[in-house]
Amino acid sequence: RTSKKLSHSERRKMKFIQSALLALVAGAATSSAFVPVVPRSSFGVRPVSVFELEAKKSIEDLSDDELKGKKVLIRCDVNVPLDGKTITDDTRIRSSIPTIEYLVSKGAIVTVCSHLGRPKDGPEDKFSLSPCAERMGKLLGKDVTLAPDCIGEDVEKIVSEAKEGDVIMLENTRFYKEETKNEPEFVEKLAKPFDMFVNDAFGTAHRAHASTEGVTKFLSPSVSGFLLAKELEYLDGAIKNGEKPMAAIVGGSKVSSKITVLEALLDSCDKVIIGGGMVFTFLKAKGLSVGTSLVED
Repeated sequence: RTSKKLSHSERRKMKFIQSALLALVAGAATSSAFVPVVPRSSFGVRPVSVFELEAKKSIEDLSDDELKGKKVLIRCDVNVPLDGKTITDDTRIRSSIPTIEYLVSKGAIVTVCSHLGRPKDGPEDKFSLSPCAERMGKLLGKDVTLAPDCIGEDVEKIVSEAKEGDVIMLENTRFYKEETKNEPEFVEKLAKPFDMFVNDAFGTAHRAHASTEGVTKFLSPSVSGFLLAKELEYLDGAIKNGEKPMAAIVGGSKVSSKITVLEALLDSCDKVIIGGGMVFTFLKAKGLSVGTSLVED
């Protein structure tokens, strides 16, 4: 395999996009986390090299034959605000509809996965995706089957019996602590029923969780949906065509998950302004007192 030599500006742009998505390989250039290709596992899922994911970038890069009849796992962000079981703002669900409708129109069997809230000790009814499946069904104008779990035989049966154009939603992936820990055995079980992966959850793309990064090692192709592609295009334009001098404002609570983003921004921006909870980590590093504020040592 050969590749053209990138210019300095292209390398800088690529570094930013890769860093902004961290471990995400679906829908963007590859990350540096290359893994070897090995035969199918005991679960019947063949781990794939991140290197193989370079070839495809978004669902529009796939031919009709690559989508028709395929069992597609799509990571959406349906982490919507709730008042009891009532959704108070369905913007995130609405944002996922164009990609799902496109896959349905191509004859794919679409299965949505997502998290909702922060369950602490396994399944909690208040964090069930039932309201999300119901709202998505209304927006799509068709039934969305809510699976009772996100892994296991029941899920496999529902997916295997689904017809082209059907839409399924897995139950909250964070009902398992293994989701956020990206544990390989859980990842394998999550990926098992599917042929390919689409990531359309930009808001969680920076997290190396089982349903965002882990499954890309087992499902090929792994590509971006329309929402994620749009965000990448915006980032690309902001870096390539942004006015100079350029400043970036970065917030959040954890520095550890943003180190590579910050490093990339230093190459592209004249100033980087740190805000949010992570500012206290920087203040402590400078020897200043931060009291009981959140700090990563």
